[in-house]
Amino acid sequence: MRKLTLLIERNVLMTLIILLWLKSVIISFTTFQLPLYSWFDIMVVFINPIGIIMIMFGISFLWRKRLSPLMLFIIYLLLLGILYANVLYYRFYIDFVTVSVLLQLNNVGGLGPSTVELFSPLDTLLFVDVAVIGYVIFKMNRKKNHPVVPNKKRYAFTGVGLLVFTLVIALIQNPFLLQTDYDREELVKSLGLYNYQLINIANGVKSPVMKAFADEADVKEVQSYIQGNEEKDSFQEFGIAEGKNVVFISLESTQNFVVNQKVNGKEITPFLNELIQDSFYFNNIYDQAAQGKTSDAEFMINTGLYPLPSGSVFVRRPNNEFQSLPHILREANGYTAAAFHGNDASFWNRDDMYQSLGFDRFFSKKDYHVTEENSVNYGLKDIPFFEQSMEKLLHLSEPYMASFLTLTNHFPFLLEEEDQSIAPANTSVGVVNRYVTTVRYEDEALKRFFELVKEKDMYEDTVFVIYGDHYGISQKYEAGVYELLGQEDTEMSHLELQKVPVIIHVPGQEGKKIETVGGTIDIHATVSELMGVRDKEQINFSRNLFTRDNEAPVVFRDGSIVTGKYAYVNGRCYHKHKQQVVKSNTCTDYLETARNELYASDQIILGDLFRFIGK
Repeated sequence: MRKLTLLIERNVLMTLIILLWLKSVIISFTTFQLPLYSWFDIMVVFINPIGIIMIMFGISFLWRKRLSPLMLFIIYLLLLGILYANVLYYRFYIDFVTVSVLLQLNNVGGLGPSTVELFSPLDTLLFVDVAVIGYVIFKMNRKKNHPVVPNKKRYAFTGVGLLVFTLVIALIQNPFLLQTDYDREELVKSLGLYNYQLINIANGVKSPVMKAFADEADVKEVQSYIQGNEEKDSFQEFGIAEGKNVVFISLESTQNFVVNQKVNGKEITPFLNELIQDSFYFNNIYDQAAQGKTSDAEFMINTGLYPLPSGSVFVRRPNNEFQSLPHILREANGYTAAAFHGNDASFWNRDDMYQSLGFDRFFSKKDYHVTEENSVNYGLKDIPFFEQSMEKLLHLSEPYMASFLTLTNHFPFLLEEEDQSIAPANTSVGVVNRYVTTVRYEDEALKRFFELVKEKDMYEDTVFVIYGDHYGISQKYEAGVYELLGQEDTEMSHLELQKVPVIIHVPGQEGKKIETVGGTIDIHATVSELMGVRDKEQINFSRNLFTRDNEAPVVFRDGSIVTGKYAYVNGRCYHKHKQQVVKSNTCTDYLETARNELYASDQIILGDLFRFIGK
């Protein structure tokens, strides 16, 4: 121990650099599922952390002649904390922490209620050295043992040289890397976790400036792009719901694989299975939510715009002007709009954002009778939520648009035994087993809602839009789903699990399964046109699911795409049905569309461009 202590004292700077570099590399290979397809990719992951780590430590002795062991230790702990925060976040979200996420951490579901689910006993290996290093640093400070600073020119040349080398190699591999800064896995693979964090901070600083410099010319540029890509097909269902009340129901964390699926001979969603027989059922719709999760789904459905690459529009741009469904329906047919949610009004900043979206009324937790017995996890259980909502719904001025957010089927999927209508699944993954019981409870709640609507004579005059808001089972737990479904874990089977159910029920209309490939964002245009609204002045990226071209790419916020035939995920282009990798240039045009649409959508949101419309 004494020899180890002396060794660290003599080489404290190099020891900390090497330890942090090793941990970064090990985590990159063991925890982050980076798209590594060659020895060159592996070599890049080994090299890219060194330069930035050296520079970060170098800041502590930039204007000093001797090292400060305490300052070095503080930087070490800070960088180690950033690394571990990303480990925990990545395990659940398969994503990396951004500045915006840190600023809205109180809204991040999953990490709060069951953080213990995300820990691994092996995590302790990340911190076993901290006590030893801390002890050595304490001794050095007490003895005032401050080593001489290394040759600053040589140190700076090495650190900056490695950083520049990393950037050059990354841009040679992917010239669009910095233009597609939303592809965080590609950024971390090419530049390393710490360089990615710096880029994220820079983008965070840049985004407020975009609004200040935006003008009418930016609007015309976006309008020109969208009008050049408009779909002009008509469809026989146009306007069939005109003048009807419209009710949106967000099914929390509900993925499409549960529909028509049985566990131990029992249906997981018996009511939904029955409902889709008399509904328009879209079974090829992909979850496009990003870091805003449910709020992102709400945003896409209401506006037809994409989520932001980092954080949630609800938190970052709640005071923007929007061309949203409540505004559109009010202008077209005098609709009122109300939102219903059994959680706090401030959760995801909904109290502010709903006003900007045009909702006239927001019924939140304070408007419900919530007790310990009738709530679980994130708020009021779904059945009492719907039951207590009926009187509120009855008193809305017609025609109305009502938006309901369910809560019970939320990670970590907790439910008392007396509320369970189906036994847990028996896979090797507890989260998946519990998920079955909460999805079934949600299904029972939906059944109860329809019973109440019919009892109150509100059914015939209402169109119901029911959708899964985002995935429930993250990639960390997908092995249990593959057990349940009897499938293999492949890139394409993972993509298949990103589908969410979308059901549009119009009383009196015959049911139809529509296999169009689309995304959450397309619900906006689909509902608008069913309601008889087709305004050429609207600016959005939504496509009607009744007429959508299967070769038009569904665009994900990380820049991935999927079409009827191809998919581009994790840096590879796949033929979906053959489940084979094809030449990258097969997906080139689709990726260009993705870059253009995401860029234009970000311009609209960050520049608050709708404030210039009609002025």
